[in-house]
Amino acid sequence: MARNEERLHIVMFPWLAFGHMIPNLELAKLIAEKGHHVSFVSTPRNIERLPKVSPNLATLINFVKLPLPKVPNLPENAEATTDVPYDVVQYLKKAYDALEEPFTRFLESSNADWLFYDFIPFWAASVASKLGIGTVFFSIYTVPLMTFMGPAMFLTGAEPSPRTKLEDYTVPPLWIPFPTTVAFRYYEVVKIADSLSDNESGVADTYRLGRTIQNCDFVAIRGCTRFERQWFQVLEDIYQKPVIPVGQLPNTVSKEGEEKDTWQWMIDWLDKQVEGTVVYVAFGSEAKPSQEEVTEIGLGLEKSKLPFLWVLKLQRGPCDPEVLRLPEGFEERTRGRGVVCSTWVPQLKILGHVAVGGFLTHSGWSSVVEAVQNEKPMVLLTFLADQGINARVLEEKKMGYSVPRDEHDGSFTSDSVAHSLRLVMFEEEGRPYRENIKDVKDLFVNTENQERYIENLLNLLSERRAPNLMA
Repeated sequence: MARNEERLHIVMFPWLAFGHMIPNLELAKLIAEKGHHVSFVSTPRNIERLPKVSPNLATLINFVKLPLPKVPNLPENAEATTDVPYDVVQYLKKAYDALEEPFTRFLESSNADWLFYDFIPFWAASVASKLGIGTVFFSIYTVPLMTFMGPAMFLTGAEPSPRTKLEDYTVPPLWIPFPTTVAFRYYEVVKIADSLSDNESGVADTYRLGRTIQNCDFVAIRGCTRFERQWFQVLEDIYQKPVIPVGQLPNTVSKEGEEKDTWQWMIDWLDKQVEGTVVYVAFGSEAKPSQEEVTEIGLGLEKSKLPFLWVLKLQRGPCDPEVLRLPEGFEERTRGRGVVCSTWVPQLKILGHVAVGGFLTHSGWSSVVEAVQNEKPMVLLTFLADQGINARVLEEKKMGYSVPRDEHDGSFTSDSVAHSLRLVMFEEEGRPYRENIKDVKDLFVNTENQERYIENLLNLLSERRAPNLMA
């Protein structure tokens, strides 16, 4: 166990989104592999939907189920962001905040050394600190995004923020001292405006983030210094506390039961395609395009003349009133050339297939990591949250090419989709994207470096054991 001879007990408390829970589970597995105990806290239905851990880790990772309190306007059985339309997510936050009392009771009986918590439960750190438990804000968001959001004093409103209007988020802030194009587009900021101010949950996301940063002992963050060195330095200067990289946490989980049948027909189809010609299209578990966007994406795939495998989320939960439809006649016109799937798919295996030559993605960081792992160049189409900042980072490093869009409303055309796909996958102008994704792989996802990050993290946790143990 290197320097951390004594076994630690770490509690992990991620936000109720699979884009948060899965990276937390990956980190939990890496910690458990070193012999430490992890209590992974979430709601019953989410825990049931998480991939199963391997038998050798099952005794070290304990899944703790806390029933989600009922709140008005939140549908029955809605326990994750993917279960509800976007405008209902604020009520999910309200229910999550109501977990404070049962979560406190669990911590009181846990004998935990450390709490790793997300930014939505900003109250969790003060609960843990009163019990003598050390606190770590574990950010699944990237270092550029956290740096762009800025110091806690501005986020909490303790000092007047230099950002007074949405347009202020479309330029790099003054606290970033090096030249960069990393900022939101206007249409991206408009979509997340409810996160930047008061909302139905009663607490703005920016305030939650600011309090989370202020109250933790230190920050652990998904990323690696070899890829983002400048950003890490600025973030530590802003936060005035240690910022510890935990690596990119490449996905190793699978859903064995679902995967076997789904993968069989997919691999049969992929095996028949010419190497490097298939476009894989997927926008993660959260993003749901509008009907207009689905139409343009579909027609763009059709115009590209490329074979495609499109994972399309038709609804965000059973209560979503808008069910997406494919363009009229689309399936008939593309039959034999393309496949549309509306259920879960084994994305990592698809990206690893030699037939896949490009990835049309929302720029969610887990998908980005999987693309780099498998050396697939990316065409970028952002929808919400951190995706705009991720896309700018990928654009700067020429790892991904964004579909051209109207800067104000974010609209795009089928022609721009078709052109972007062909450029990145086949044209001379897109060569840098195809080459850079291979060149950056070792810098980005490296097993030895991932191992080193976890060792460094655990050594720090052992040295700075919870205050009650150091007294």
